[in-house]
Amino acid sequence: MFADTSYDALSMDDIAKQAGVAKGLIYYYFKSKRGYYLAIVGDSVAELVARAAGEPDLPKVERVRRTIDGYLHYAEHHQAAYRTIVTGGVGSDAEVLAIRDAVREELVATIAEGAYGSRVIPPLARLALVGWLSGVEGTTLEWIGALAAEAQVESGTDADAECGARQPGRERLGALLVRQLRATLTVIGEFVPECPPPPLPEEAFETAGDLAAVTGRP
Repeated sequence: MFADTSYDALSMDDIAKQAGVAKGLIYYYFKSKRGYYLAIVGDSVAELVARAAGEPDLPKVERVRRTIDGYLHYAEHHQAAYRTIVTGGVGSDAEVLAIRDAVREELVATIAEGAYGSRVIPPLARLALVGWLSGVEGTTLEWIGALAAEAQVESGTDADAECGARQPGRERLGALLVRQLRATLTVIGEFVPECPPPPLPEEAFETAGDLAAVTGRP
């Protein structure tokens, strides 16, 4: 409902009716509409981080792949929640922005651990990974927007839209983001010698698989 209706226009009566509960019950648990909204955002963030950074005992190659694929999977299937997290919520809400920043820190730390074996890395290396993640966010927002437009065309709800090339699937986009991550790790190694990129595989990228180009052999 928050995705389809502006925050100010959505009332607690509307929320209670949709949920099939008494309005007082929502106030009892969440105190206010803002408290309820922040709880939704917090729950969405927890799911995103859990999906993206889960199974830490996996080998490096598999963990990096799972991190990126889990991130894209969440965005694809929870588009409204993802937009809220990345853009900072209603009117760039300060508390939502703080939640978003915490998510970014966790994801950067997860990537760093997968690439270097440590969640703590030099500031310049961290800035480079933050830059990569910002690009991922922008790319993902564009992707899910295009997916939504495609869905409207296919359902016939957007008769004026023109049919063109289809958007890449999650695996294809994930491979692209992995290649970009490899380039970022290479640049980090040039500027921060103590953070060398994982060794490249012997095979060409086309035959080595999407993650080998980033993390080397398992």
